[in-house]
Amino acid sequence: MRRELRRFLDSCSDCRAHQHRVLRELIALNGDSEFAIDRGLHTVKTPADLRRRLPVTRYDDYAAGIERMKAGRPRALLGSGNRLLMFSLSSGTTSGSKFIPITDRFLKDYRRGWQIWGIRTFDEHPAMNARNIVQLTSSHDRFRSSGGTPCGNISGLVAAMQKRVVKAMYTVPAAIAKIADPEAKNYATLRLALADGNVGLVMTANPSTLIHLARLADRRREELIRDIADGTLAMQSELPADALAALRRRIGRKDRRRAGELDRIAERTGSLLPKDYWPLAELVAVWTGGSAGAYLQSLRKYYGDIPVRDHGLSASEGRMTIPVEDGAAAGILDVTTHYFEFIPEEEYENEHPTVLEAHELEEGRNYFILLTTSSGFYRYDICDVVRCTGFHGSTPMLEFLHKGAHISNITGEKISESQVVAAVSACLRELQIELRHFTVTPVWSDPPYYQILAEQRDFAATGSSEQFVRQVDARLQEINCEYRDKRQSGRLEAMTFLPLPDGAWRQFTRQRQQTLGGSLEQYKHPCLVPDLKFGEQFLRQFVESAA
Repeated sequence: MRRELRRFLDSCSDCRAHQHRVLRELIALNGDSEFAIDRGLHTVKTPADLRRRLPVTRYDDYAAGIERMKAGRPRALLGSGNRLLMFSLSSGTTSGSKFIPITDRFLKDYRRGWQIWGIRTFDEHPAMNARNIVQLTSSHDRFRSSGGTPCGNISGLVAAMQKRVVKAMYTVPAAIAKIADPEAKNYATLRLALADGNVGLVMTANPSTLIHLARLADRRREELIRDIADGTLAMQSELPADALAALRRRIGRKDRRRAGELDRIAERTGSLLPKDYWPLAELVAVWTGGSAGAYLQSLRKYYGDIPVRDHGLSASEGRMTIPVEDGAAAGILDVTTHYFEFIPEEEYENEHPTVLEAHELEEGRNYFILLTTSSGFYRYDICDVVRCTGFHGSTPMLEFLHKGAHISNITGEKISESQVVAAVSACLRELQIELRHFTVTPVWSDPPYYQILAEQRDFAATGSSEQFVRQVDARLQEINCEYRDKRQSGRLEAMTFLPLPDGAWRQFTRQRQQTLGGSLEQYKHPCLVPDLKFGEQFLRQFVESAA
């Protein structure tokens, strides 16, 4: 693993050469696929060839081929030597589930990226080598396509393929991923995780998942402590038979000593929080860029003031960056796996935008990122906006900002989700308020305005919702000069607050998860929704049902 790390860091010295090599490998890998032959991609030798042969693509360009693959025809997108292992389900941004092919090469690259991240992280936090890991994943085999290919989450496949010695480090076994019901899965996870006082690393995709688990543990602490003491599981009847069989031995262990420790923590502090029951934790690993950054303040409330390390910009379509330090959302572009192209953010809507290779980026500028991968995708636009924060050698360091679709523009203000997150996060710190979730959305009026949706109970202790909204409005004007101009000119009215009843976000999250697909751990709450009718529809659909 350390050799892989050294090779990766060495490759960063000549980004252009490695990217051109990867492009040639990927063209050769899938050159005899139906898609490649139909478009003449098997003749591509250079980036210029690729651009001449194929415009920028989206998922719809591959949908017909993926349907054939799901029916058992992998050659639709993949070369004859490129074995299909599974389909990773992506929740997407505005549409239903997308089926992303995962191949042998893709999986090897994906695992190598995690190994590079892992060895660097563990070397910088050596105490974790003697401690355990709490990681949340979802199953790679939630169901099968009509051709018999597993469909699910790639992290579940990686967990299932780990060596026995590595699996022994994980407090939560892979069998937990087989539990489909979110409530049962979370409770079973906590039942096993709280029994382990030697946790050194806590990791999942979105920090909101860890916050939700911490609150659930505190809310149901009496049941959990009793289960640990008695070797039982309160929600046993909600588990599928195969998962229960795999977990029965671990759940059946009575641990009155640990239960006593947890009971004393709850009695002493009045709550049961991870910072108290996992005192040896060295690191939390979650996404920190984009909307995920809005949850970091609340994360520290529950998990304590320990380092947080981003585990990189990744999607079902590919792993893009590898962070190499704590407290930074930016990571080194993984130039050894996919071939990357970039469109300057300001040219994205142009008919013929500038297209750059990785080594041509400029520090401080924002770009849309395009991927050519071993999954049979070429020049694939995942609608991610990234910022180049610097370089490691000649290879760019990239930070995820937001999805391109998460930009609201009523009167020319062009508010991005990352700007909303920055404004709200700053005000939450200043006012010492914690929000479970929030969403900012525009409202059409004369003049139009923006509103913040949040549950009223979050302001019960402070009663400062009006002050909070005023400060967010002011901070957003500082961040976005166009928004300031529109506010000062009267083209946009002041931001308002739309209070929601207890449980409204829970209903919304459940419905959105069921509609979009993807795993529970990867679910991203939208902090900015550009739809002018969102607030009205939300009230009609979720507030009434929550009430």
